[in-house]
Amino acid sequence: MSTGLIARKAGMTQVFAEDGSVVPVTVLNVEPCKVISLRTSAKDGYNAVQVGFGKAKKVVSRGVQGHYARQGQEAMGGLMEFRTAAEPELELGQDLTAALFEAGQKLDISGTSKGRGFAGVMKRYNFGGQRATHGAEKVHRQMGSTGQCQWPGRVFPGKKMPGHYGDKRITTQNIEIVRIDEEQNRILVKGAVPGAKNGLLELRPAVKGA
Repeated sequence: MSTGLIARKAGMTQVFAEDGSVVPVTVLNVEPCKVISLRTSAKDGYNAVQVGFGKAKKVVSRGVQGHYARQGQEAMGGLMEFRTAAEPELELGQDLTAALFEAGQKLDISGTSKGRGFAGVMKRYNFGGQRATHGAEKVHRQMGSTGQCQWPGRVFPGKKMPGHYGDKRITTQNIEIVRIDEEQNRILVKGAVPGAKNGLLELRPAVKGA
């Protein structure tokens, strides 16, 4: 597995394929990415690439500054590590752009889903709700019974109930790259990806669709 990239979700649009069909795509603006550190199995016990991305904040902790200084690099906005199958054939300080991938390649994209706050079971788990007639009053969107009567007399763990919805890490697999704009450092992928606009996403080569 090669290294990955960090991108921001710009939004969705559509493009025309060669056969004239309309393809919905998500536009991803690749952040300025640079190789900060290399992990090898001989030295660290595993193979990985640490990629720095974005501009550094005004205040950077001394620990973070020391990590970048030991690698001879300047501090950046964030740091992400990508595991690799073999020792990475990259150089410290090397810039990574959208040209790392190619059109037609499939990716695994990870991001944080939109937070929807406290939600009921109809919105959170697609429950059907209770009946709207025959004397049902003020229970139309309630979940109904949560468990049993006398035995075992408790609610089983994992029961679907109202609660916090969204704002979780989600990975969508086998997302196809439709087009790559190397000049603008953009990647157009087919379909939707997790997260809100301007949210950070991790782009990795697909594991199952390789």
